[in-house]
Amino acid sequence: MKRVFSAALAAAVCAAPAMAETFKWAGTTDPQTMDPHAVNSAPVLGFLNNVYEGLVRRDKDMSVQPALATSWEPIGEGAGWRFHLREGVTFHDGASFDAEDVLFSYQRASNEASDTRSWFAPVSEVKVVDDYTVDILTSAPNPIFPDSIANWMIMDKGWAEANSAALPDKENGNYATLNANGTGAFKVTAREPGLRTELAPHDGWWDEATHNITKAEFTPIQNAATAVAALLSGEVDMINPVPIQDAARLQGQDGVQIIQGIEARVIMLGFAQDADELKYGADAGKPNPFKDARVREAVAKAVNVDAILQTIMRGNAEPASQLVSPAMRGFSGANSERPAFDVDGAKALLAEAGYADGFEFGLKCPNNRYLNDEAVCQAVTSMLAKVGVTAQLDAMPVQNYWPELRADNFDMYLLGWSPGTFDAEHPIRFLASTPNAEKKLGSWNFGGYSNARIDELLPMIQSEIDDGKRQMMLDESAKILQDETAYVPMYVQPLVWGAGDNVTLTQRPDNFFILRWVNVQ
Repeated sequence: MKRVFSAALAAAVCAAPAMAETFKWAGTTDPQTMDPHAVNSAPVLGFLNNVYEGLVRRDKDMSVQPALATSWEPIGEGAGWRFHLREGVTFHDGASFDAEDVLFSYQRASNEASDTRSWFAPVSEVKVVDDYTVDILTSAPNPIFPDSIANWMIMDKGWAEANSAALPDKENGNYATLNANGTGAFKVTAREPGLRTELAPHDGWWDEATHNITKAEFTPIQNAATAVAALLSGEVDMINPVPIQDAARLQGQDGVQIIQGIEARVIMLGFAQDADELKYGADAGKPNPFKDARVREAVAKAVNVDAILQTIMRGNAEPASQLVSPAMRGFSGANSERPAFDVDGAKALLAEAGYADGFEFGLKCPNNRYLNDEAVCQAVTSMLAKVGVTAQLDAMPVQNYWPELRADNFDMYLLGWSPGTFDAEHPIRFLASTPNAEKKLGSWNFGGYSNARIDELLPMIQSEIDDGKRQMMLDESAKILQDETAYVPMYVQPLVWGAGDNVTLTQRPDNFFILRWVNVQ
């Protein structure tokens, strides 16, 4: 048995052997859709990074490199960015790629119907200069913009319009929900939601293939024991994740390797801060205690994160103090301490806020999205009970979970966030900005947290080119979010993958599994 460790990167890709192979892998969550603009979640974006491509992409070390754009440069005095497009690229159906596809994909991905529209909050206009040149204009200088669009995937305008999929439809679905036509290294050849998705190499791919896969098949397996058994039997070549409780046992198995690292994802608790009343539990209909920052701080003090990391995560995760981990650009070293576990302090805050006798509320949680997510929520429920607060836990599959959050059907909820830009600006834009559909802000701020100073700081953070000045604003933002307990960051999620020892692959800290780096020997 071989074990490979890395905080960001594990398992280097070796040269492709002569004989190509079928590759099968499994995960707990099936991608909800094949539409790259319908759902902004890691299971969808990670899977579709094998099928669709953007103007830029991330390499094994997360650095940004050219993809459908060969180069880019700023325009004028911070007016935006000019992208020079790659010529000779074809979509999976043979159609040619050009600037009209970029413009169409911007209009589609930034539309109100799209879950990715917040990515384009800084964009004022997209202009086609010629067939292979596009200008993306921003309302203010935006030095990190190229980094921010690594997961913006380009669709074929003609294909989408011909199949009545000019806009995404995450509620009812459309042709792009079950079918795909990208420019990426792999094309979707079969799609059975919840059962399997089959891919094959795109023979017309513009880049040089380094994998040796002739066919790839993904199967969602929610039951952990079933997934482990499938790996050990050779039914699948790789599983993500390996259950924490099984990692040590699998280390001793012949033919298996454990690939372990730290993800960029922070797991946190969120609150329905803009709701006037509680929705669940015996106190449903009564005034919402979570509007009071003292109550939110009491929750932070009542949750024993160290115990969760030791007992549930088996020492494989790191505590979090902010919406990003210390590995992210813009992390605030000045605000690196998280609230200490303090039962008496939590009770005192609750009493001060008028809840000395506690209250009952509803806690929503997924049971197949994050590592040990339901177990973590059960632990949180027990910990809150010790300070007199009763959580009515409702755990459900992720395909039911996101609609519940978007419909405001919660009092408190569990969320994991991995910044696509690997920058602290990202969660401020998505999670901490006052929700504003017109400005494309706060699209994942389910609880409606709002702070005028945060809203004022965000555009300045986005446009500031002086790193020192920018960090001061990020420090101020982090302090505000901590002082108001906008969220309760708990820990940085670990990455634990299992694979046959005949497989070489790359584990990135965004938890995206990229097939073009896989070889089976």
